[in-house]
Amino acid sequence: MQRGTISIHLVEEALVVARARGIDTDAILAGAGITPALLGDDEARVPATQYAALWLGLARALDCEFFGMDRHPMRPGSFTLMCRSAHGAETVGQGLRRALRFIGLILDDFQATLRREGERAAIVLTEREEPRRAFTYCTFWLIIHGLTCWLAGRRIPVLAAEFRCAAPPYIDDYRTLFTHDLRYGRAQTRLEFDAAALDLPVRRSEAELKSFLRRAPANILVKYRSNDSLTVRVRHELRRHSPMEWPDFDTLALGLHMSASTLRRRLDGEGQSFQSIKDSLRRDLAIRCLTRGAASIADIAEQLGFAEPSSFHRAFKKWTGLQPNEYRRRHAPEREASV
Repeated sequence: MQRGTISIHLVEEALVVARARGIDTDAILAGAGITPALLGDDEARVPATQYAALWLGLARALDCEFFGMDRHPMRPGSFTLMCRSAHGAETVGQGLRRALRFIGLILDDFQATLRREGERAAIVLTEREEPRRAFTYCTFWLIIHGLTCWLAGRRIPVLAAEFRCAAPPYIDDYRTLFTHDLRYGRAQTRLEFDAAALDLPVRRSEAELKSFLRRAPANILVKYRSNDSLTVRVRHELRRHSPMEWPDFDTLALGLHMSASTLRRRLDGEGQSFQSIKDSLRRDLAIRCLTRGAASIADIAEQLGFAEPSSFHRAFKKWTGLQPNEYRRRHAPEREASV
């Protein structure tokens, strides 16, 4: 779970309602191990576990597990009760319908229904007012989709996501969490997946439920992220080796049973390149090393496969807008809290 990071853009989105209510968000950020100075730095990222801690901190401060984004609060404990209502279902579809009915009793501003449309199923949101932020919809989906995947015991790939709202300035993490097929300005807000998933049996014990609840929401931020894209397959292949042993492009393509030209074309179709994938992995590894350990910058550079520390300095500044030492200093409270 430590491998994943979350953009500072989503941290900013999570704080919107708390700020509007005059809550001391700096204290909540500090409690989650996130340095407030990172806000406003468009390239900054935080570990997923810290974002999960921020979510819990805001839930306590707002008395709402939905970041205060509905007129009726989703009071702390609601997620647990929703999961318990779905836990005893015989199939994933039955459990999902129970969860949607439960959360529909809590939230006022929109209602969710499950539809089976041929080979696809869709969670469709019916709203009473103007479109919400994309962050609102994605938070709702993250909760529901994470529970659904847990009921199934596996990732349920999202085939498409449609939004009534316009595209927000930042969507990269939404692609990672859900799907690359994001559509904005649509008549409905809906999440689509394979209808066959609804018929999967639910075989989860009470012990497994308690473990799932104990680890939430960090587990739904990372474990059930989108893994149905070629980009994720490439990341998985690279993670099997240390950066110093990463295969070259032709060798990677061979291992994925396709030609180099096909791999390049398909990655391009997902808006990615081999270099951008390697950069994002190195960035996440670098952030983890800087915030979770005491290794020297030179050692981190070597672990990440850089020939010289100066090359690592330049790359990290490009990724985050900060030098490694400065990033480490800003995260000093986070590192100390994790010792």
